[in-house]
Amino acid sequence: MGAEPQLFERFGREFPAGTVLFREGEPGREMYVIQEGKVNISKRAGEIEKLLSALGPGEFFGEMSILSGAPRSATATCAEDSRLLVIDARTFESMVRGSAEIAVRLIKKLAERLRDADHQIANLLLRDAESRVVHYLAVAAEKGSRSAVGVKIDVSARELPARVGIPPEQAEEVLLGLLKSQIVSVYPDAMVVPDPARLRQHLEALQARNRSGERS
Repeated sequence: MGAEPQLFERFGREFPAGTVLFREGEPGREMYVIQEGKVNISKRAGEIEKLLSALGPGEFFGEMSILSGAPRSATATCAEDSRLLVIDARTFESMVRGSAEIAVRLIKKLAERLRDADHQIANLLLRDAESRVVHYLAVAAEKGSRSAVGVKIDVSARELPARVGIPPEQAEEVLLGLLKSQIVSVYPDAMVVPDPARLRQHLEALQARNRSGERS
């Protein structure tokens, strides 16, 4: 959903880092397109705030409440100073009706989010912290960028606990084990999986172990 410069004159607004654009459960009357900056989408699970996604320039969000009329399903917070297009329901409908390109992109994005939701549900069904971390990394590696040293995942170790919905100390313990086994490398703003197949094998071994434990 492109954001031409002239659109900012009509729909654009600037938000400082830390601004909560909307909260889970609130009514939704607008959607957003990111021109500059970063927005975190999160959802509370008990006492833990789970980070569902971190969106950057070109991404859009908030359209589901407009399409369904349901309250916001998550909370959106500016992680950086951001420039956003803020589009109301009537304008959004006109844009979709008037542009096949926008409609197709919307459909593709919704399908992608459904796949992501399936992965997140599968992750939440895992009972132990190690399986949840390894499952998350294995799925993320499928979409990561490849390099000579492996597949880069644009998630820092600091962000990982919120991504999988576990306490930071548990995530740190799991990562230390993966580092010692050289299954994952950790950098300040990202992680690298040298061999995604080995990571997937490790996940399968964890799942087999857990199934064995359930039967005993």
